[in-house]
Amino acid sequence: MRFSQMFIPTLKEIPKDAVLASHQLLLRAGYIQQVGSGIYNFLPLGKKMLDSIRALIKEEMDSIGAQEVLMGFVTPAELWQESGRYGQYGKELLRLKDRKDNEFVLGPTHEEMVTHIARSFIKSYKQLPLHLYQIHTKFRDEARPRFGLMRAREFVMKDGYSFHSSYEDLDREFAQVEQAYRRICERLGLAYKVVEADSGAIGGSGSKEFMVLANCGEDTLVVCKSCEYGANLEAAKRKPRQSPKDEGKYGAQAPKAAFGEFFTPGVSSIESLCEFFKIHPFFTIKAVVKKAVRESQAEGSRGDIVVFFVRGDDECEETKALNVLNAITDEPYLALENASTELLESMGLKAGFIGPIGLEGVRYILDEGLRDARGMITGANKQDYHLIGVDVSEFRELQEAHYADIIKVQEGDLCPHCAKELCYAKGIEVGHIFKLGEKYSRQMEARFLDHTGRAQNLIMGCYGIGVTRLLPAILEQKSDEFGCVWGEGVRIFDVVIILSNIKDSEQMAYATHLYEELMARGIDVLLDDRDERFGFKMKDFELIGAYQALIIGKALGEGKVELIKREGLQKRVIDANDALDSVLESSSVPKNNAHTNTRSANAK
Repeated sequence: MRFSQMFIPTLKEIPKDAVLASHQLLLRAGYIQQVGSGIYNFLPLGKKMLDSIRALIKEEMDSIGAQEVLMGFVTPAELWQESGRYGQYGKELLRLKDRKDNEFVLGPTHEEMVTHIARSFIKSYKQLPLHLYQIHTKFRDEARPRFGLMRAREFVMKDGYSFHSSYEDLDREFAQVEQAYRRICERLGLAYKVVEADSGAIGGSGSKEFMVLANCGEDTLVVCKSCEYGANLEAAKRKPRQSPKDEGKYGAQAPKAAFGEFFTPGVSSIESLCEFFKIHPFFTIKAVVKKAVRESQAEGSRGDIVVFFVRGDDECEETKALNVLNAITDEPYLALENASTELLESMGLKAGFIGPIGLEGVRYILDEGLRDARGMITGANKQDYHLIGVDVSEFRELQEAHYADIIKVQEGDLCPHCAKELCYAKGIEVGHIFKLGEKYSRQMEARFLDHTGRAQNLIMGCYGIGVTRLLPAILEQKSDEFGCVWGEGVRIFDVVIILSNIKDSEQMAYATHLYEELMARGIDVLLDDRDERFGFKMKDFELIGAYQALIIGKALGEGKVELIKREGLQKRVIDANDALDSVLESSSVPKNNAHTNTRSANAK
């Protein structure tokens, strides 16, 4: 393609309200145009890069036997009603009606649609396993679209779904897809981490996320400094604590006291409680009171009060808490919200003095780490009183209470695998894989006949990659102060030929001949034939991020040209007669460098 004929509307100024470097660069380099909140047009460069990433993903998915389909973007609401997600998904699900008042949704994900395909055609175990995938537009009505393509409302995702006759076969496919996703990240040259994750609105178990490591990432990861363990903060675990990780100003010994009530006037926070008794917060029980809200409850209703108890120096992880709560309730809750003091008072709860002993009429859950706690201090459910000398295992009501892991792992906690220190890192989620099991097939009656002739629910897996999100993810890791850098795996052009003076007949003749030779050999080449200053054209090369540039200038008279690789702006002077071979050699992209790439954060 000739630059003079290509539509590349570059901008010199940083666009207003574009915060992330990737968002600024995609707009400035003419890859995308914003047309609404979280909605973007892909211009020729953007579509070209999107197609390159799509082709790479398709190649890896096809290599493991997955088959590409294309499902409807508009999905009948009745399918979502069958699965139970129509009322559970929340306001991110865009619902609409046609002229006949039939209800539809714009698909944010396609579990229901693909399960409908499976139940329509799969009848026997002999048809299994089956893995279908699509690369298609999705829509989620994000409350706060931001950061460009990182959190848009309309986006392109590769979503795949597998069907199996056994959980053993699901495990095999899950592992195979994980390896394919690793190869995709490695071929893109990304530093990434595979972490344990929460399944969210998709459901199921065995959830793993593929996180591109970047300081701008919205997700906080918990990673081990010594082994490969990593998890999203919402799913992270730690080795059970035996004692305070730091002694603090009052030491690390449990207070010795006989069980009983103690008058604590005005002592309503963990900090003041520790100061009052001169103890470490590890030996206190903190009440985290939340209002649990269901879809069926009217907006503004008081909801259901739930109390989560953790140690005083721990924090309650809200997603964990909500998942645990939903696991023990018939009708799931959508969210946990802060409960007002007025609401607590209306239910007879004493803010600052709530404890699990003697707490009546309210559902409560205790963190697993409190199960055998001794020498604890907790609220007495009585104004200005606490209970001291509490040995949790001695109370029958607490023996029968519900315990679960609901704490937020903190930096310095110990790894559940190797017992070394954990720390935080930031990441951009680009992929997520799930073991759905029978969640959708049971609800939607998608069954097959096993080898004995008995009807069984299909066993499912789900595998997603954010295709449009990969564009900013790559740039957040690779871009520099001059513009876009895409690396080896995907290229906007293999080479751009830049003439320093298009009016020089020798330069133009040489550039045109080389351009035509490269085109004939299938090389993705851009000839910058614009009548612009050389510096102007170089800045566009750097901004757009073509893989390399061949500079044709005055040195051509001496038989020399310059080849500049965009990543790192590495320059080398070569013979003009060797330029064709040099570009051909540098333009070859390895199809699968998974075994040689060392950029993965998982590599030891």
